[in-house]
Amino acid sequence: MSTIGDGEATVATPTASATDTTPAVEATEPDRIQDTKWTAGEVWERYSPRLVTVANLTIFFILWELFSRSGAVSPLFLPKASSMFAALWDGLTTSAPPGAVISGSIRDHLLYSLTNLGIGLLIACVIGIPAGLLMGGNKYVEKILSPYVWALASLPRIALVPLFILFLGFTVKMQITIIVLSAVFPIIINAWAGVKTTEKSLLAAAKVFGANRRELYFKVVMPYTLPFIIAGIQQGIGRGLIGVVIAEIFGGSNGMGYLVNRAADTFNSSLMYAVLFLLVVVSLTLIQATRWLEAYVAPWRRIEGL
Repeated sequence: MSTIGDGEATVATPTASATDTTPAVEATEPDRIQDTKWTAGEVWERYSPRLVTVANLTIFFILWELFSRSGAVSPLFLPKASSMFAALWDGLTTSAPPGAVISGSIRDHLLYSLTNLGIGLLIACVIGIPAGLLMGGNKYVEKILSPYVWALASLPRIALVPLFILFLGFTVKMQITIIVLSAVFPIIINAWAGVKTTEKSLLAAAKVFGANRRELYFKVVMPYTLPFIIAGIQQGIGRGLIGVVIAEIFGGSNGMGYLVNRAADTFNSSLMYAVLFLLVVVSLTLIQATRWLEAYVAPWRRIEGL
């Protein structure tokens, strides 16, 4: 406040009054408290996919059981769902006695097949990912290898089983070789496609900021290609599982493929369906694991609402 009098001006600086009664904002006002309880809609949105899946499968197996009990189809071709689950439980909870040459336990054959599948997929990834990246990044390597990749990728694996049995015999090496050849080409092709389809705008933007060829490859191309590599591994899992079954049916005395063949030869339809059901569960589990891996290494590619 300014006071002018007798040609003299004095300036008074305002000071805070000791009796200032401005109310302070309290942190515990009722309108600031938020209700954190979930609504029915939020619970349904979060858990509905799992609930729908469980309900769907439950209804499917109930209908299967009722249809089998009706006698419309011979139990030799379609056993009861309860018989299949009983055979599955017995096979997973028992093991072959020590010294047994052939095991009738599902658990023993499952461990054998999963071991071979894991080794085959690891070798396929070690070969396929660098080969695909190299073909996508070098046009000369692409021209040399692409005819062989497409030719072998389109060749049915079952046609190669007699050839590898001739070369390698009825051994684990033969089975793993079939698995590798079944799984490696989807991985190569997807990694190759990922490099070739990298957005040109991303490369141009990186060049503007002074990125050299090495930085372009590892900071732009590789992150963009990661989802393609994961997709190739997913396809490789399915193809590799097919290779496992084929190799064990035609050239083995262990594994899930052998057990399916043995169950069919002995007209044990409950065991055969149990093994097929377990193969589906294993395949879906491995593919879901790769989806979690993709969500972790490439979260920007996550698709919501599907």
